[in-house]
Amino acid sequence: MAKMCEICGKRPMVGNYVSHAHNVNKRRFNPNLQRVRAVNNGRVKRIEVCTNCIKSGFVVKAP
Repeated sequence: MAKMCEICGKRPMVGNYVSHAHNVNKRRFNPNLQRVRAVNNGRVKRIEVCTNCIKSGFVVKAP
């Protein structure tokens, strides 16, 4: 499964590790994904969503 939020579509971004001597290496910034039991189209489903969507209230958690 891709590291992608199923609500907003947030995906990994690329950047650089930069040392004090300014040596540069590639790195990935992964989204903070959590597996949540949520109500989706009237059904309870386990989905992977980012914490930003959970905090913003875009996800209705299942009881």
